[in-house]
Amino acid sequence: MEYRELTVPGAFEITPRQFGDPRGLFFEAFKAGPFADAVGHAFDLQQANCSVSAAGVLRGIHFADVPPSQAKYVMCAKGAVLDVVVDIRVGSPTFGTWDAVLLDDVDRRAVYLSEGLGHAFMSLEDDSTVLYLCSSGYAPGREHGIHPLDPELGIEWPTTARDGSPLTPLLSEKDQAAPTLAEATAQGLLPALDAVQKYLTPQR
Repeated sequence: MEYRELTVPGAFEITPRQFGDPRGLFFEAFKAGPFADAVGHAFDLQQANCSVSAAGVLRGIHFADVPPSQAKYVMCAKGAVLDVVVDIRVGSPTFGTWDAVLLDDVDRRAVYLSEGLGHAFMSLEDDSTVLYLCSSGYAPGREHGIHPLDPELGIEWPTTARDGSPLTPLLSEKDQAAPTLAEATAQGLLPALDAVQKYLTPQR
């Protein structure tokens, strides 16, 4: 596996080595030792989720309160999505910065994002299937969102699907009603960088 840190500190792109033959192919989707060596800490798996999305579905930007927040290891088993990580840690030198990775069933890359970061993706094909390994379980009272089309963030979402057809973003009612980054900051919803670091230091 090859690991590359994204422009958002604490987020990584992981590219597996695939082994193919006439029967199909095999690859390691996650391996604890190389992950810890590259990222600097182990991954504590507490919950695994799967979502299936039509082309154009836009999920996020989602994040959870710190502590314990929720680190995620994200893969696309079928189809293709543009996966986006956003630095929403107040006080971070890269606050408001985002980075994107194409996750699909060709290169079979994964994205890891540490606690305190925002996550979103757009499906580029019908029935795109995304798997999430999570460091903590889902807790509705701690979950929040930022509007993924916030012009201040300026995320460059795709306008064309995998087959070349036009894409129209399709958001849930909850994501459509989410605040902008500025509104979430004013409301005190966002994690502070020092609080994230204070929580994570004894965990590592």
